[in-house]
Amino acid sequence: MPDMLSAEGRSQFLIAMYKQLMDETSRHINVVWQSIGVLGGTFAAISLVEKGFMSLSLAASLILIMCVWVGAMIIDSAYWYNRNLVIIANIERQFLLPSDAKNIHYYFTAHRTSGTMLTHLKLQLLLALSMSAFILVVHFFSEISPIFCGVSSFHWELALPWILAVGGAGYLIYLHSVSATKYSEFVSKSPGADIGETG
Repeated sequence: MPDMLSAEGRSQFLIAMYKQLMDETSRHINVVWQSIGVLGGTFAAISLVEKGFMSLSLAASLILIMCVWVGAMIIDSAYWYNRNLVIIANIERQFLLPSDAKNIHYYFTAHRTSGTMLTHLKLQLLLALSMSAFILVVHFFSEISPIFCGVSSFHWELALPWILAVGGAGYLIYLHSVSATKYSEFVSKSPGADIGETG
């Protein structure tokens, strides 16, 4: 296939590929605003607690729901991104020469392993997990520990954040497993041309 391309056609392809990769980079950087939205929601929920409109248990539950949502979006984005990189690499193998692994980039020579995540997505996931852990610690020391000291009594609302935390963690683990399976299946069914075949 590469031998059939004129020098002009090859140049046009490389320019188009470069533009597409830059567009993808910009889109993924903009996803960071999702995390800022979660932070805003967290502050809003805490503000409602301070004003007496909502209990800490309900606010913690709301924050955990938002954090699970962010986690699910991150896992889905990571799968979507990795899958598209496989497609891009497979297309590149139709045009790029084996020597282009040295002259341009080597990423088209092998697909990413399942579960690989962009650093900024990992940072967003870390933020969501940190927010979840923080609100659970605050909830435990503010609402749960007084029960053990006999200062207050238990009621169902106190259990809600912990039920959501366990259920949310289970859902995210399940979603990650499903995404990893789908990605592995995609790579096995669409491995692309062998690098030697494209030269």
